[in-house]
Amino acid sequence: MKHKGTILLKTERLILRRLTLDDVDAMFDNWASSSNVTRFMTWQAHKNKDITKMVLTDWVNSYEKLDFYQWGIVLKDSLTLIGAISIVNINEEDKSVEVGYCIGEKWWHQGITSEALKELIRFKKSTITVHDIEELQNITTEFEELSIIVSSIRLDNFVSELARCSRTKAIEIIEETVKVMQIILRR
Repeated sequence: MKHKGTILLKTERLILRRLTLDDVDAMFDNWASSSNVTRFMTWQAHKNKDITKMVLTDWVNSYEKLDFYQWGIVLKDSLTLIGAISIVNINEEDKSVEVGYCIGEKWWHQGITSEALKELIRFKKSTITVHDIEELQNITTEFEELSIIVSSIRLDNFVSELARCSRTKAIEIIEETVKVMQIILRR
C-alpha cells in the first residue's frame, strides 16, 4: 500500500483533520469522558484530562508515520471538534484495513459519522489502493443511522438488532457481518 498519512479531508459539513494538544478540552468534554460513547469501545471513558492529553500526545507523535491515520471530526459551520475517526489494523498482505470512530452523544443521529466514513472510503480508494475495506463500527455512535459500510454497501436495520443485544452478542454480530461482507467482496 502507498501511504499518505493523516491528511486534511473535507466533506459538505465536516473537516477531518489531525488532532493537536490544543484539542484536549474538546476531546475530553465532547466524547472521551462519556461512558455512553465509550460503552462499546476498546478503551474506557477518560476519568480526567490528563488521560486525554496522554492519548493526544501519543497520536500527535504518531503523525510522523505515513501509515498512521487518526482524524478529528470537526463541524465546518462551528469549527467544533466532536469526535474522531481512524484507520487501524492495516494488513499489507491482503491490502485491507479497518475503520473505527466515535462522536459525542449530542451529535448522534445526524449522519455525521456516515458522512465522515464515506469520505474515508473515498480517500482510501483514491490514495491508498485498498482492495478490501473492512469496517468495524463502534455501535455506540448514531444508533439510528449506524450501518456497516463495506465498499459502499449499506446494511440498514442493523442498529435495532444490535441495540437489543448484550455487548458480547453485539460484537459477535459485527464480526460475523464483516466475515460475510468479506466473502461477498471477494467474489
